Amino acid sequence: MPDIIKPSLAGFFAGSNPRPPVHLGTRYDASGKFLLEPGNTVVSHLVSGSSSETVVLAVREKMLAMPDADRLAFTPVSSLHMTLFQGVIEYRRRLPYWPSDVPLDTSIDAMTRFYLERLKGFQRAGPFNIKVVEVVPTGLTVAGATEEDVRIMREWRDALAVPFGYRHPDHDTYVFHVTFAYQTQRLADDRAAAWQALFDESLMLFGREAPVIEIRPPAFCAFRDMKHFEELLVLG
Repeated sequence: MPDIIKPSLAGFFAGSNPRPPVHLGTRYDASGKFLLEPGNTVVSHLVSGSSSETVVLAVREKMLAMPDADRLAFTPVSSLHMTLFQGVIEYRRRLPYWPSDVPLDTSIDAMTRFYLERLKGFQRAGPFNIKVVEVVPTGLTVAGATEEDVRIMREWRDALAVPFGYRHPDHDTYVFHVTFAYQTQRLADDRAAAWQALFDESLMLFGREAPVIEIRPPAFCAFRDMKHFEELLVLG
């Protein structure tokens, strides 16, 4: 693996990670077509038309323009969001990714109705802001813009674990992100320098023009695939 690539990015390149992408065949196919994978989740969508969204979309376009971008299956712009808390999903029907008091064969639609009832009257944590901390082949790694924002986001996750009825193994270490795309193939090692240059340039662009990414209040959403997340209940 070329030294130019940061360790956190190595898994996106064939030399360091020859394994097939984890969601290939369930979330999308080798041609980049998104497949049926229903579920629910709590996300904050980007604020449409905001100045920070303009920068996000500019970076996404730069990635799309890369000559080997055909190794990435891009989601629609309208789907761009940051996941705050993962709900249940069709292909992950097992503990601890499912509430222990609900049968594992309950339909996703029934689970969504179940959570809508549980979330009524949910006592939210406060508002928070996010910033981009890294650009990767599949999108943006983000975090709370300040230490206070980090704390509030943690409070949100802790509070949401109660109505959802579980804590994922990565509950305390979950890496927040805005997904642009999924890998259909690992990137070639000889393209590492070009991609790393794009990531570095993009991160500097965020620092100059969008130090805070504007997001909408967290909302409980249902989805059929990764192309659209329907807001059913705004929690913020």
